[in-house]
Amino acid sequence: MSVTFARGFTASGVTAGFKASGLPDLGLLLGELGTTAAGLFTTNRVEAAPVALARHHLASGSARAVLVNSGQANAATGERGSEDAFVATAGAAAVLGVRVTDVVPCSTGVIGEPINMDALIAALPTAVAALDDGGGEAFAHAILTTDTVDKQATRVAGDHRLGGCAKGVGMIAPNLATMLAFITTDAAVAPGDLQRLADEQLTPRFNAFTVDGCTSTNDTVLLLASGAAGGEPVTPDSRTWGALAGALGDLADDLVAQLIADGEGVTHVLVVDVRGAADEGDARAIARTVADSPLVKTAVFGGDPNPGRVLQAAGAAGVAIDPARIDVAFGDVTVASGGVIPPAYFEPASTLAEGARTQMKDPEILLTVRVGDGPANARIFGCDLSYDYVRINGEYTT
Repeated sequence: MSVTFARGFTASGVTAGFKASGLPDLGLLLGELGTTAAGLFTTNRVEAAPVALARHHLASGSARAVLVNSGQANAATGERGSEDAFVATAGAAAVLGVRVTDVVPCSTGVIGEPINMDALIAALPTAVAALDDGGGEAFAHAILTTDTVDKQATRVAGDHRLGGCAKGVGMIAPNLATMLAFITTDAAVAPGDLQRLADEQLTPRFNAFTVDGCTSTNDTVLLLASGAAGGEPVTPDSRTWGALAGALGDLADDLVAQLIADGEGVTHVLVVDVRGAADEGDARAIARTVADSPLVKTAVFGGDPNPGRVLQAAGAAGVAIDPARIDVAFGDVTVASGGVIPPAYFEPASTLAEGARTQMKDPEILLTVRVGDGPANARIFGCDLSYDYVRINGEYTT
């Protein structure tokens, strides 16, 4: 039931007419009175209008409702876009009977195309009437764009439930990625503590995967807590904090895995493990550069375990590393040691190359890059770059 698995939430997904396909394209999520909220947003300086308004509405930490349209991103739309985002939230607030600042807007779709506001306002009564404590699946369907499947997950932490859904298969890079994610819990958590949970448990997860290295204008991750489970508030010094935080991180891992597996045109998931770096920042920079390299991504698509492409990408990360200390392995097959690719790798019928190629046939490919004996490691989830990715994005607006 996605976001309605946690008690105290209702949701709906309806068709407003934003998509030519006629599929559901307007989602509404509502938490009961007293719901707290926290958020994470894109780092792209070209920020969509709903992101700017969402930041403002979350300032008090007490937002109750989320309104999501899919089909138009409402980015690069100027003052009209800002006004549309406000009118949409004000319209939803009026029908719901809540304050305007209780509604957080989100949009996803084509950048620059204005939202059909007449259609949105006309659909709001239907969306509100359809709110149901089993409406999480309909909500998860309504937020999709080029996704081929919805992404939903639930977890239980003691007496508390957590549920979530996400969308996004392209224009995704670390630093939050057109990705939207919505997670709910029925625990009682104060706004500041909820933001801490988001920062500590959600930020590392949603910043650890990349489809194409392109940071979106609309990235938003929202965490809402209804308190409907009853009991004492969950605080950092309470006995329930660790269990809730662990379940939240586990749920986020689940959603991230579903997102990367459904990336545009993806045929292989690439897991890049960087080990032995001087610090976490260096490890993450190397892992991201390798995962985002078009040469590495196309090699993964073609099943070509080319060590030179990995070494090139690692060395281009802008991190001070010693080339003579770099080891590269595809799965359990080491293809470069001390920065050197063994000559036997290129011999005809090389058993070493054949072993590496066998590793490249798996749906999920582990690529390990050791850069020294430092204390820091990092993992980034990436994917291959296929013909279908080019086709999907070459035809995106046509």
